[in-house]
Amino acid sequence: MSRFSFLEWPVFRQLRSDDSFGRGSAVTSPKTRSITPRTTTADRVVQSVCPYCAVGCGQRVFVKDEKVVHIEGDPDSPISRGRLCPKGAASEQLVNASGRQTRVLYRAPRSDTWEYLDLDTATEMIADRFIASRRNTWQDADDTGRPLKRTMGIAALGGATLDNEENYLIKKLFTAAGAIQLENQARI
Repeated sequence: MSRFSFLEWPVFRQLRSDDSFGRGSAVTSPKTRSITPRTTTADRVVQSVCPYCAVGCGQRVFVKDEKVVHIEGDPDSPISRGRLCPKGAASEQLVNASGRQTRVLYRAPRSDTWEYLDLDTATEMIADRFIASRRNTWQDADDTGRPLKRTMGIAALGGATLDNEENYLIKKLFTAAGAIQLENQARI
């Protein structure tokens, strides 16, 4: 550790330097001077869209060693002009959260334990259940004979972390399947 010197106090550095108002280098500590921003060490910057709502704010995603290290607003975005709401500004945590699930978990009926499934098995299970539910709850017409062509056994709630295009495709899929109970978290 270096020896303490009164000459290194910010007020003395301010008087000795060009920073007479003490707003720059005179009041910056050696530790602060040695720190480099994460954004300067990133391997690449990828343009993206904030996943949280339907506004579509632009984001700049800084990637280093194939890992997201920082996300900030994109100043080139005509929508947000470089600004992000608190949720959008914290979206890096969505990617790098230690508790984020990256594998499919399944709990069998009346079981108290979770088990891991591979993605293909889980997808097949969902598709089989979707088709069975549609088949078992299909309403072709009401009691008076008016055509309904719908199912009340399937509902969808789109997530706010999906982008507009994904929510649009989900809406089209469920509407084509006859589901009428559709909602989106971003709209609520």
